[in-house]
Amino acid sequence: SRHVYTYYVIRVDDRDEVREKLREAEVMAQVHYPVPIHLQTAYGHLGYRQGDFPAAERATERILSLPLYPELDRDQVDRIAEVLIGATAG
Repeated sequence: SRHVYTYYVIRVDDRDEVREKLREAEVMAQVHYPVPIHLQTAYGHLGYRQGDFPAAERATERILSLPLYPELDRDQVDRIAEVLIGATAG
């Protein structure tokens, strides 16, 4: 079977700092899931609060979606990887 990927999501420490470094290098990374499911308005009736699912909350603070689209060529993928390595080196 053939798979279609819509997001390439990674976890990084200091997500916002890494995202800014990527943006400075013109790599447009996004935060697609800024709020964990249990804290989204649509699920408010369930009564969950901040701290009820700490692993999900930590993950939400660290996830970042890298560019992913059909026209992305190998050179672009390599450049994104190089920029990401530089942005996370520390």
